[in-house]
Amino acid sequence: MYLSRKKITLAKEIYNKLFARNNQVIRTAKFSSGVVSKNEEQKVESEINEEPTTHFGFKTVKERDKSKEVYSVFEKVADSYDVMNDAMSFGVHRIWKDLFIQELSPLHGCKLLDTAGGTGDITFRYLNYLNNLENKKKIKSYVTVSDINQNMLDVGQSRAKKLGFTPENGYNIDWLQSDAENLSCPDESYTAYTIAFGIRNVTHIDKVLSEAYRVLQPGGRFLCLELYDQYSFQMIPVMGKLIAGQWEPYQYLVESIRKFPKQDELKGMIENAGFRQVTYKNLTFGVVAIHSGFKI
Repeated sequence: MYLSRKKITLAKEIYNKLFARNNQVIRTAKFSSGVVSKNEEQKVESEINEEPTTHFGFKTVKERDKSKEVYSVFEKVADSYDVMNDAMSFGVHRIWKDLFIQELSPLHGCKLLDTAGGTGDITFRYLNYLNNLENKKKIKSYVTVSDINQNMLDVGQSRAKKLGFTPENGYNIDWLQSDAENLSCPDESYTAYTIAFGIRNVTHIDKVLSEAYRVLQPGGRFLCLELYDQYSFQMIPVMGKLIAGQWEPYQYLVESIRKFPKQDELKGMIENAGFRQVTYKNLTFGVVAIHSGFKI
């Protein structure tokens, strides 16, 4: 059977994708002559369809597509994200984040990487915490806000200006668009790593934890704040529609909470990444938990 030029091009693309992923030649596909049997074409297409999948809320999607789906969700809700956090938690998320920074207890000279921190909530608390510590020696502290979504970072930068966290006032916040699974940061460059309400949105939690371990200096601390399954499945999407004019993104947020590993399971994953003295602390009867580990 002779294929059209269009089908030959498609077959070559399929071949190249499989070769890159599996590092092996599909010897039965005779691309050089432009001849591919129907069975061979179906076999190649079948293998393509068997690529790894993961969850996006309750939906199953290809692993390579999840980051795009998550990006789209937060692109839609960036401007109303903090308002929705207030509505969903009746304002309690502010207390959770305060307790999160108190758990970190940073000192002057700290170098923090705040991952999935686009809107700046954790970073601003970190800076305020340091402002309340005596600093006679004028030791400089640092913070990088990393997020895969530029819209979220834009919201954070706008808020920083309104709150006075600007270079003119002595605050140098680095805003970095980067994937938590593949951070564009040097090895051992931070003394603390935080991720709040973000790790459930990634495709590979193990890769995020591995990257956190990589960028932390020896003795550095990992802290994660995450929601668990006590939130109302019905109420959050409804509030999302009423307040933000969006139903689907908040439906996803609830589903992502329910698919997220339980506290003990995540604790084991953090330990497997190499962290030591790994613990977690439940807040508000387990609605959220603070996970902690050290690079020792």
